Amino acid sequence: MHLEKLSLINYKNILELELNFSPKINCFIGNNGMGKTNLLDAVYYLSFCKSFFSSTDQHNINHDAQFMVLEGNYQRKNLEEVVYCGVKRGQKKNFKRNKKEYKKLSEHIGLLPIVMVSPADGRLITDGSEERRKYMDSVISQYDRKYLDDLIRYNRVIQQRNKLLKDFAAGTKYDEDTLSIWDEQLINLGAEIYKKRKDFLHKLMPVFQEYYSIISQGNEIVSLEYKSQLHEHGMRELLDNARWKDQVMQYTTVGIHKDDLVLNLGKFPIKKMGSQGQKKTYLIALKLAQFEFIKQIAGFTPILLLDDIFDKLDSNRVEQIVRLVSEERFGQIFISDTNRDHLDEILSGSALEYQLFAIDNGAIINTES
Repeated sequence: MHLEKLSLINYKNILELELNFSPKINCFIGNNGMGKTNLLDAVYYLSFCKSFFSSTDQHNINHDAQFMVLEGNYQRKNLEEVVYCGVKRGQKKNFKRNKKEYKKLSEHIGLLPIVMVSPADGRLITDGSEERRKYMDSVISQYDRKYLDDLIRYNRVIQQRNKLLKDFAAGTKYDEDTLSIWDEQLINLGAEIYKKRKDFLHKLMPVFQEYYSIISQGNEIVSLEYKSQLHEHGMRELLDNARWKDQVMQYTTVGIHKDDLVLNLGKFPIKKMGSQGQKKTYLIALKLAQFEFIKQIAGFTPILLLDDIFDKLDSNRVEQIVRLVSEERFGQIFISDTNRDHLDEILSGSALEYQLFAIDNGAIINTES
């Protein structure tokens, strides 16, 4: 699969642009704030129906405009796919595949698998458990439509159950039967989601460890630890035991919405022990493993987006990453960087077809191929 052409109107600082891409390597070079990352984000948006950086569509429209448009022409399994998104301020987004509008945006997720590696990935290490759950969910949802549907339903049930608990606290008569209706749904949905998260991480772990070993040249040992209340107890037992606590707290205190990932370097969380270079290596290895995993499941190669990934890495680790991404296994790649030397090293070390775009203030000022 690859993106042949991208058209943008009023997307962040890009007023109007139409680009044709190489099916292999595409590089964006320019200073910070000029629009390199916005171009990668536009490619991400057309796969996930949202920005990698902001879940609020209004933030993605150029501040002087009232609307934005994105359109991508893809080759996928030897067929052309045209994906369109239009957003007007204050209105619902319009998302189409081959001129047919989606009834639900979730129907689009997984059609165009993509992996983004960005400095913003640091949130996986620094932020709370919600960020790491989102990571698991975004990967699994790209190849398992039922998982995404179950997750959406689970979150809706949690909202309804929490509202009911608040109503009880506000004086509404306690209703065991209504509470049990929500509980039964959580029990069934939670068990399915837990099973798929556990299976995903079991399969991802060895691939992740292999990539980390390559980039670090075997200097450190890493692991992922899946934490879930369902390891020890079934969902029904958890809910029964937490019934009184939930009423006091006025929200659901147990379930898969409390799951977490512990990111370990050696025997300790990397958040506490890792250097900046080790943390960045960890995240890059995790995303490359994610890429390999989705590729095997989907049966074709996802698009890989690499946004300013070389900062804070020593020369040895940069060399290993350059060697990895220059291999043919990665299909179409989009890379952004402020340092032309990094891109020249990648391009000179690869016989693959490429396009290089110099960008300044949201406009392309030069191209090379």
